[in-house]
Amino acid sequence: MLVENFVSERNLKKESYRADLVVAGGGITGVCAAIAAAREGIKVALIQDRPVLGGNGSSEVRVWMLGATSHMGNNNRWAREGGIIDEILVENTYRNKEGNPVIFDTVLLDKVLAEKNIKLFLNTAIYDVKKSDGHTIESVSAFNTQTQTHFEISGSYFCDASGDGIVGARAGAAFRIGAENADEYDEKFAPDKHLYGERLGHSILFYVKDTAHPVKYIAPHFAMPKEEVEKYINRIQNPNYFTPKQLGCKYWWIEYGGRLDTIADTEEIKYKLWSVLYGIWNYIKNSGKYPEAETMTLEWVGLYPGKRESRRFTGYYALNQKDIIEQHPCADAVAFGGWSIDLHPSDGVFSDKSACNQWHSKGVYPIPYRCYITPDIHNLFIGGRLMSATHVAHGSSRVMATAALGGEAIGTAAALCLREGCRPAEIAEPERMKQLQTRLVYNGAYLPQCRIEDAGNLVASARIEATSEMRMTGIPFDGGWKSLSQSAAQMLPLRKGGVPRLTVALQAEEDTELTVELRVSSKPFNHTPDTVLESVRVAVAKGEAEYDIAFAAEIPADCYAFICFMSNDRLAIRTSACRVTGLLSVFNKILPAVSNFGKQTPPDNIGVEAFEFWCPERRPDGENIAMRFSSPIDCFSVENLRTSLYRPVEQPNAWVAEWNDEMPEVSLSWDSGQSVKTIRLYTDTDVDHPMESVQWGHFDSRMPFCVKEITICDGQDRILAEIKDNYQTLVTVDLPEAVTLRTLKIRLSKPAPNIPAALFAINIQS
Repeated sequence: MLVENFVSERNLKKESYRADLVVAGGGITGVCAAIAAAREGIKVALIQDRPVLGGNGSSEVRVWMLGATSHMGNNNRWAREGGIIDEILVENTYRNKEGNPVIFDTVLLDKVLAEKNIKLFLNTAIYDVKKSDGHTIESVSAFNTQTQTHFEISGSYFCDASGDGIVGARAGAAFRIGAENADEYDEKFAPDKHLYGERLGHSILFYVKDTAHPVKYIAPHFAMPKEEVEKYINRIQNPNYFTPKQLGCKYWWIEYGGRLDTIADTEEIKYKLWSVLYGIWNYIKNSGKYPEAETMTLEWVGLYPGKRESRRFTGYYALNQKDIIEQHPCADAVAFGGWSIDLHPSDGVFSDKSACNQWHSKGVYPIPYRCYITPDIHNLFIGGRLMSATHVAHGSSRVMATAALGGEAIGTAAALCLREGCRPAEIAEPERMKQLQTRLVYNGAYLPQCRIEDAGNLVASARIEATSEMRMTGIPFDGGWKSLSQSAAQMLPLRKGGVPRLTVALQAEEDTELTVELRVSSKPFNHTPDTVLESVRVAVAKGEAEYDIAFAAEIPADCYAFICFMSNDRLAIRTSACRVTGLLSVFNKILPAVSNFGKQTPPDNIGVEAFEFWCPERRPDGENIAMRFSSPIDCFSVENLRTSLYRPVEQPNAWVAEWNDEMPEVSLSWDSGQSVKTIRLYTDTDVDHPMESVQWGHFDSRMPFCVKEITICDGQDRILAEIKDNYQTLVTVDLPEAVTLRTLKIRLSKPAPNIPAALFAINIQS
C-alpha cells in the first residue's frame, strides 16, 4: 500500500528522450514521415495527442483517405499516391476492404509499431518548444494525460505535422491564416472574403444503422430545434446532399467555424456542430418526413471535429493556383497532388451557397520540396496542411493522401540531413535533391515529369530477356455488351505516327450512325482527352456485326490515345473480360460527389479550364472495349523494366507477358559477376483505384493485376527467394548476404486466366 502525506506541492514524473527526428502529430503525414525516417535508419520520436493514429483518417473522425484519384471522378488516371501511403492503403484494402475505421486504426498502429527505430508517444500533447538559438529548436515539452508524465523530447531535426502547427508557432516561424488577395499570387479563384469568407470550417460526422425494429429518439437539450433545422440548414431539403440512410463522410457538409478562430475557438465550434448534428438527427427521426428512418439509430458520432484549415507556414515557396492548373515541372518535386481546388463557404452549414466549390485540373501537379521547409527555423520541416501554400492551393493540397507524400519526403530528407550533416534547406541544392528524389523513387514514389536515374541499380547494365512480351493484336471479344447511352472510350498506348485500323463489334436496335473520335491530351503526361485529332462516322445496320474504323490522322507523340465512341442510346459495344496492365476504358460520366457533371464549365475569369470528364467504372464493372488491331500495339517490352515511373503515364511503362504465358520468366544477365544483396520488384496494384481507407468499401481485397507468387533464382536455377502470397506493390528481397552472380531469373505466376503477368520495374542493389 502506498500512502502519500500532504505536501505543499507535488511534482509530477518527468522523463527525457532524444531522437534524431522528432515528429509532432500522428496523423497520416506524421506517420509517413516517421516510418520513412525510421526505415532510413535514424531514431524517431512520434508524438500524438490522441489515443489513436491517423488524425482525420482515424476512427475518431472517420474521413476517408483520398488524394489525386478523387473517387475516380476526375481525369487523373493511374494517380494513386505511391510509397508508404500506397503500402498502407493496399494493406488496408487487403485486410479491410469493407472500410471499417477501427480496423484501419490497427493497420496504422501495426505499421508504426513494426519499426524498431520509432518511439511512439500516444496521448501526449506538445505544449512548449525550447530553442538553442533564435532559429534552431532544441526540444519540445509534452504531457501525457494518461501517465501524468512530462516529457522533454530533444532532437536534431523536427517535423511539425500537428495540423495546427504547435511546434512551428511556438518556435516563432512565420505563418498565415486565411485567404490571400487575388493579386498577391495572381489567383483568380481567390474568394471574396466578405461574402464567401477566407477559412474552411470543421466537420463532425456520424454513422447510423438499421436495427430492423422501431427505435425512438429523444434529442438532448442542446440539439438545434427541428424548426430551426428546417429554416437554417437548407441542405436538408437537397437530395444531392441528404438522404436519411447516408452516413459518415457523406455528411462532410455539416461544417462550421470558418468565420471563427479555427484553433482557439475549436471547442465552441465543436459544441455548435454537435447541436447541428443532433438537431439534424432529431429532424430525421421526429419530423414525420422520413418514415424510412423509423428503425434506424445513431451508431456513432464524432467526439471532436475534423479540421480543414488553420495555420499555413511560410516556406521557401508557396504552392499556388497556377501550379495546380498549369502543372509546370519543378526541379525539386518530391510529392504530387491532384484533388480539386476545393473551397467551402466559411459559414458552412448555415451558408446559402453551395457547400463546396470544386474545380479540377487536367492532371496531377508536382509539389516542390521548398513548400516543406521554412527559412525561419533551420531544423524544422512543415508537413500536412501546414505546408507552404496559398489558401486557394491549400484547397487541393490539404487532403490526406497528398499530405502523406509530403510526410514521406520529410522523413527521407531528415535522414539525408543527418547523414550529410546539413540543414533541411541545404537539401534543396541540386546534388542533394537528386539524392532525395532517387531515394523516394527507389521506395516507390512517383514524381511527375521527373525522370530519375538510379546509378546504383544493376538493372541499368543488364541484358534483359523474357519468355514472352505482349504484342497486342487485339482485346479479346469475350465480354458482354455495353450500352453507348453515354460516350465510352478505350485508352490505348500508341507511338508517334499512324494509328492501326480498329475492328469493333456493335449491336444496334435499328439502322443508325456512330461517331468515333480519335483524341489525345494536349499534355502527353495527362489523361484529359481535350484534343480531337479526327472524327469518323460509321453507318451501323440493325443487329450485331463487326465494323472497321480507320483514322488518317497521326499521333503527335508517344501517348495514350482515346478511341471515343460517342453516345448513341440505340447502340451497344462489345466488351472484353480480359484486363491488362496499362489498358483502361473510360466514360463521359457524372460523379456529383466530386462536382463532376460530365463537363467542367467554370465561370469566366477564375483561372480554371473547361474540359470533359472521362472516368472509369469501378470493378467488377469497367471492362475494356473489345477490338482487333491491323498491326500490333508494341508498348509492353521487357525494356520497360528499367523505368523509374512504376505506373502508366505517356505509356504503360510496364513489361507485360503474352496472354498464354502461364509462368513467365524474366532473365537478367551481365558479362561479369555482380554482387547482389537487395532485389526490388514493383508490381501492379492498380494505382487507378482510389482505395478509400474507410466506409466506401471495395470489390477486391487483392488487386487483380498483382502477381501473387514470385521465385528468384540464380543462373543455375538455385532458389534465392520465394514469395508465396504477395499482394503489395513493392516486393523487397534482402538476401541474408550478398551473392555474386552473372544471371538472375525472376519467375512470376499469372494473376488470373484473363490477366497476363506484368511488372513495372526491377531494382537490384549490391
